[in-house]
Amino acid sequence: MSVQFPPSAAPLAAHPVDVLPAPVRARLLELARGAEPVSAYVYDGAVAAARARELRAALPEWAAVYYAVKANSYPGIVRALAPHVDGFEVASVHELELALEHGESGEIPAVVAAGPAKSVPVLTALVRARVEAINAESLLELHRVSRIAVAEGVTARVALRVNPADIPISGSLHMGGAPSQFGVAEPDVPDVLRAARELPGLDIVGFHIHAASNNLDADTHAAYLRWCVEWSVTTAAATGIELRHVDIGGGIGVAFEGETPFDMARFGELAALVEPPVGVKVVLEPGRFLVADCGWYAAEVTDVKASYGEWFAVLRGGINHFQLPTSWDIVHNAAVLPVDAWEAGEECPRPVAERTRVTVVGELCTPEDTLLRDVFVERVRAGDLVVFPNAGSYGWEFAMHSFLGHPVAGRHLLA
Repeated sequence: MSVQFPPSAAPLAAHPVDVLPAPVRARLLELARGAEPVSAYVYDGAVAAARARELRAALPEWAAVYYAVKANSYPGIVRALAPHVDGFEVASVHELELALEHGESGEIPAVVAAGPAKSVPVLTALVRARVEAINAESLLELHRVSRIAVAEGVTARVALRVNPADIPISGSLHMGGAPSQFGVAEPDVPDVLRAARELPGLDIVGFHIHAASNNLDADTHAAYLRWCVEWSVTTAAATGIELRHVDIGGGIGVAFEGETPFDMARFGELAALVEPPVGVKVVLEPGRFLVADCGWYAAEVTDVKASYGEWFAVLRGGINHFQLPTSWDIVHNAAVLPVDAWEAGEECPRPVAERTRVTVVGELCTPEDTLLRDVFVERVRAGDLVVFPNAGSYGWEFAMHSFLGHPVAGRHLLA
């Protein structure tokens, strides 16, 4: 007899298996035939490229789309995005080198650099690479860039990162208007710019204002864009800066269970109403938005067990490979991909849970290693794969690779 739940009590149901694209299912089943238990990411670069083209097409010509490499630094994904973005945003020497290797048609790509604690070696690499803009976080960082640039005999382009006192719009917006390690507090901006103008080796081109995060509302994000441009124009005029560069950061959200996706067309329509001064580039730095849906994390179920009336599917993997759901406290749903072959044959019974709630956990020696709680599954067996869609951003890069020393998750690019 099937289990029935009233709508108010029905648990989250696992995704049906056909939510996984056929090429992804085929690649994972191929991996499952190998000697080692599966714990891997599969990426489709064409999906990321299509999302970048869609965003680029929705925006006015004066807007530039730079991919935030931190979201997914797998070389195949960076290479797939390169022809469809205007540049890259980096936060380390490794990311800088990766971006420089993947310029379109062999050209050196445009690069902006961020990060609240750039070391002298990092700043030196950025200056030597002649990046388009170093987003400076403090007066000390401006002094360091100046000293390095003078020693290298070059002029470094710098944008001052600002922590605004207030963002006069509603929505999922934060990282501004509160004490933070990021940027220069807005009241201090005039004094910092006054000191910076006296430093040799610097070309102050504008501002970086990354105060939005995971915003799904196109109207408020367009209003935020307008505010960033207008604030930058006003502040540049008041402080004697020749404004050429306004970086509004990323912040476009990714929809999860029950959420309405970001409306790119609406955002583009409203962005077109903003009129930056001639010669001012407005940079958007999407990362997660471009690559979230181009990746799938899959892990083999090593055991299925009941404990005091509750079922658990134990994975060869967990937060040491895919930490995002636990760290961000989000419900990241999954699908069960059946694997018919059973390595133990008839000698060992194959545990199974059917039409019941299951909590999906990993291989680490901590109860925090829980990826999904109380999801209703039709069936899950030891040897099947649990697959998390929308795992293309902050997945492999964001995980606890070294905890317990288990092998790291593999990464595979669909041909």
